[in-house]
This record gives sequence, structure tokens and C-alpha cells, in this order.
Amino acid sequence: MEIRRDIYLDKLISKKHNKLIKVITGIRRCGKSYLLFNLFKNHLESEDVPNDHIIEMAFDFYENIDYRNPKIFFPYVKEQIKDEEMYYVLLDEVQLLEEFEVVLNSLSRMKNVDVYVTGSNAKFLSKDIITEFRGRGDEVHMFPLTFREFMSVFSGDKYTGWKEYVLYGGIPLVLEFADPDQKVDFLKRLFDETYISDIVGRNNVRNKSELEELLNILSSAIGSLTNPSKLSDTFKSIKNKTISQNTIKKYIEYFEDSFLLSSAYRYDIKGKKYIDTPLKYYFTDLGLRNARLNFRQVEETHAMENIIFNELLVRGFNLDVGVVITNEVDKTGKKIRKQREIDFVCNKGSKRYYIQSALALPDDAKKEQEQRSLLLTQDGFKKIIITKDAIAPLYNEDGVLVMGLFDFLLDENSLEI
Repeated sequence: MEIRRDIYLDKLISKKHNKLIKVITGIRRCGKSYLLFNLFKNHLESEDVPNDHIIEMAFDFYENIDYRNPKIFFPYVKEQIKDEEMYYVLLDEVQLLEEFEVVLNSLSRMKNVDVYVTGSNAKFLSKDIITEFRGRGDEVHMFPLTFREFMSVFSGDKYTGWKEYVLYGGIPLVLEFADPDQKVDFLKRLFDETYISDIVGRNNVRNKSELEELLNILSSAIGSLTNPSKLSDTFKSIKNKTISQNTIKKYIEYFEDSFLLSSAYRYDIKGKKYIDTPLKYYFTDLGLRNARLNFRQVEETHAMENIIFNELLVRGFNLDVGVVITNEVDKTGKKIRKQREIDFVCNKGSKRYYIQSALALPDDAKKEQEQRSLLLTQDGFKKIIITKDAIAPLYNEDGVLVMGLFDFLLDENSLEI
């Protein structure tokens, strides 16, 4: 089964011959190796690149264990370069190569060598990995399968596919299992044996249980506003434990550095400034999030919001939670200040979209509730409500675009309607 990952393949192709080290990052098991050794290599072959001009090395294979020594690997690569034509060096699990930063910098200085690498431990997954190459790195960040990619290989209809995707997420290997119990077991083992192990090992976490309990709390509150102070209070009231705000902040940074979680800051649209706290956190993959909670807490409303968030990130948007502050009068005639929320403020270049996620719009009252904050921005940027209701995209009388969830997810250009 071949899953097309054209979003990332096109990015790699566009970066060819730019004299930078192409670094494929992303959460473990999201398909980085497959992208490099299958999809990208197939592209090179389709461009008539000779096979002896493609130098491959997977450092996690036993037969390549000696090449983890840079004094063996670097001369080996140089021996393969026999002419002035371009050579493509594809390296997987490159963190296993000793002193890999120095080796890669040396390769990138060779005029007819184009370098592409992936890595899968927590050190290499760190968001600051590009700094290791002193300005010579060019990152391509991968996500698990989008719903569109998932449906390209799913045998059922989009409604059945949605139920599977919400429950088991988009880690490609999950699709290899037909039995639900096997999927559950795989995701739970992957979380415990891979992600948690990496985070604890890389950051020398002494209190693993404390870190895991925080992750459980964040897992059960995706899309909810929170901050270290609130989380610390939760530990005291529910867990009967004391954990400092600084420790909580540090643990959250570990989760984000390993790409398990992404954060969205609040942005005062009219005041044009960021509000420091609270923030929202979303999981990079819902299957992993559900596995963390033993599949006990699968709410479609929050899952849909999380999936829309990830889809927008894949499309290259910078995302914030929008806040519109208004002066209103309550039922008693008292003046009050209210903060109304917009789920996502999406920015890319000169484009901006305001997006609300609504599982259903059963009546006019719900429609009014969902679009009120959008209209209060009082600007000319496109305003969109995405609903799971099966409706054709349309602009209502207030100029708000209302579209169905599947129209949004299955058409990469859906926001341009």
C-alpha cells in the first residue's frame, strides 16, 4: 500500500540543489523514512538520476553499524563520488552517526552533493535541531496523515473513515492493522515505549509518573484554555500533589519539543496584541491522544476542533486563538467587558481567515452564537464556520462562509471558495 505524501514530496523537490541540508523532522512513525527512501528516491529515478549517484544509508540497520563511525562513513561517501555530476545523499536515523553535525556540514560544502536526512529519536525531533547545522539546515516538517491522505487508501466511505480517523488517528502504520484491538495495542505501546521513553531519556526526567499525569490532564482537555497555574491547582485538588508552575511549564516544553503537542496563543484582534495566558493545546495525532486515555474519552466536538487545527498547520498557516473584547450591558443594565472567542485566526503571508469549528448548526440561535464573534471583528478578512453538517459551501446573508467538514478536509483549496 503506497500512501501519497505529495505535500512533503513537493517541498523536498522544491529544495533540491539549494546547498542546504534538507532535514525531515516530525513525530516518530509519521512517515519520514518512507518519504525519503521511497517517494523521494522514486522521484530522483524518474528524473533519470543514475542509481550510483544516489547514496543511501540507514544507520539503524545492523549491516551498517560500522558506518556510524564518521571516520569510516565520510571516506565511504567520498569514494562514491567519482565525477562532477550531482550526487544525492539520503540518510536515515542520522542521529546514530557519531558527530553527525560535523559530517553533514562537511558534506554540504561539497559542490556536487545534495544532502537529505531524517532522524527518529527525541534529540533529532527537537524543534531547535536546525541550529545544530549553524544555518545550513532547511527543515521539512511532517505530520501524521491528514484526513485527505488517510481517505486516499481507506477502503470505506468518508463517514466510516471519519469514525476510524477520529478514534485511531493518522499514524501510517495503524493502517496495517485490520483488527481494532491490534490498533489499540499498537498505539498504546508506541506511546509508552517510544514517545515517553524518548522524552524521559533526553531530558533526564526524574519523576516520570508526574510527567505522565500532566500528560493525562492535557490529553483530557484538548482545545480548552489552560495555563501552568491552573494545571498546578488541578494537581493539588484532584491528584493531591504539589507541582510547581515552573516544572509544569518545563514538562509542556518537552511535549512540544517532541511534537506530541502544539500550542495556540490567544490574540486580541482589535487590540492587535497577544494575551500571554491561558493557552490551548492540541495533539499532533488523535490516535495517540486517545491511547493515552485508554480510549475512554473520545468527544467528537473536541476531536473535530483538533483535526481542523492540525489540517491548518499542514496547510502552512500560523494559528492563534482569536479574542474579541467588547463592552456590553447585562440583563440588569450593568456595563460589562466580555471576551468572545474565535477558534482559529489563520495567517499566511497577506492572507487571514477567521474560522469557527461547530459540530452542528441545528437552528438559527446556534448559527448566531457561532458567527457573532466573527462579525464583531468588523474587518474585511474572510470569516468561515466549518460544521459536520452535510451542506454545500455557501455564503450567508452576513457574508460568512459556511462549509461542511468533509468539503474542508478533502479539498486542499477549500478556503479559497
